[in-house]
Amino acid sequence: MASAGPARAIVTRKLNLWYGTFQALFDVDLAVRAGIITSMIGPSGCGKSTFLRSINRINERLGYVRTTGSIEVMERDVYAPEVELLQVRKLVGMVFQRPNPLPLSIRDNILFGHRLHRGSQKVTRSREDEILESALTQVLLWDTVKDHLDRPAVDLSLEEQQKLCIARLLPVKPTVLLMDEPCSALDPKGTEAVEELIWELRGDYTILIVTHNMAQARRASEECIFMLLGRVIEHTATEDMFVAPVRQETADYIEGRYG
Repeated sequence: MASAGPARAIVTRKLNLWYGTFQALFDVDLAVRAGIITSMIGPSGCGKSTFLRSINRINERLGYVRTTGSIEVMERDVYAPEVELLQVRKLVGMVFQRPNPLPLSIRDNILFGHRLHRGSQKVTRSREDEILESALTQVLLWDTVKDHLDRPAVDLSLEEQQKLCIARLLPVKPTVLLMDEPCSALDPKGTEAVEELIWELRGDYTILIVTHNMAQARRASEECIFMLLGRVIEHTATEDMFVAPVRQETADYIEGRYG
């Protein structure tokens, strides 16, 4: 396992998860370092997305899911009884395989989460404009859309929609960004643009990205986790994973012997 170092954004201990009677995760012990990009690779069905969705408790929407063990995000147990789901979603943002902009304007998409989490707190239009510009600038979209903020977000290209979905998370000030195959719906040019964006965001956010694209994992992450059959097999620096994997199962997968 990779050394966690002093700053660990996500720590799981003996994490197990069942869908009904089917066990999908087995005693997952992980420490994800803060402020870096960590990728997760492994064959389809190995538990990568299940693990990702456990961190922000999105699996709870399925009534037949049972979880044991613990998950801490910034030293807070996200499954503790006193922790509210809204708090978890504020701390941990999620980006999905396909862009999922709301059927609203670009402006209202970006401000949606901020308005939801601010509750009854009053915010001026000028302050909202600052939040809007900051979020869109961070994802390199401001110059493209600043004169069209009232256009429907669904009119944007897929690449722009995915950037917008990332921007929508930022006003809430999450610590962790989870990304589940964020480039799978994009063409090579769009993939390159989103990868560049993810690289720009590191440091300000801890990013955990699930990908089936091993070239992408190697290009766009600093540490890499290999999962197989619901278990973590290896977790190390990305370059070490691809150049000199420790476990034979990792080498077999990277060399295309299965998966």
